[in-house]
Amino acid sequence: MRGPLESTRAMTLAPSPQPALIQTETVFDAAAVARVVEAAFGPGRLAKTAERLREGRDPAVGFVARHDGRIIGSVRLWTVTIGGVPALFLGPIAVERTERNAGIGAELVATCVDWAREAQASGVLLVGDPPYFERFGFQRIDGAVMPGPVDPARLLWLALEAVSAPSGLVRAD
Repeated sequence: MRGPLESTRAMTLAPSPQPALIQTETVFDAAAVARVVEAAFGPGRLAKTAERLREGRDPAVGFVARHDGRIIGSVRLWTVTIGGVPALFLGPIAVERTERNAGIGAELVATCVDWAREAQASGVLLVGDPPYFERFGFQRIDGAVMPGPVDPARLLWLALEAVSAPSGLVRAD
């Protein structure tokens, strides 16, 4: 899939007048991204089914939120197939605890969706909280089978180019 090489968005964090910038992740961001994800999810995240789709691979793209020169949030998109249909898998999305409720997570998700559209992806799959992700157009997907246990109510799909949601085994691509 092709997508934009770089993305930069500015958003204002309340009450600070300094904007947080959403930028494409670089190789130099890896340690800071790992720190933010570890703080948000702890070591238990490595046992989750979603991690089976990410381990040992590079993401298709990642985005970071920077504030005052430091990374305070991150999200990544990964290539997968669902029943042989190419798609993207979103996650993990992590924001530093002190910066939550400022809209950073939403801006990171919106940036991923924009990138996926530009890349002409069939859609984006994720495991997450339906009330949070429904505002971006994500809906429950039936028929997609993750490579391990997942609460089916939390398996969500955003159709972009696909006429209907694909079904079948979700595999790393």
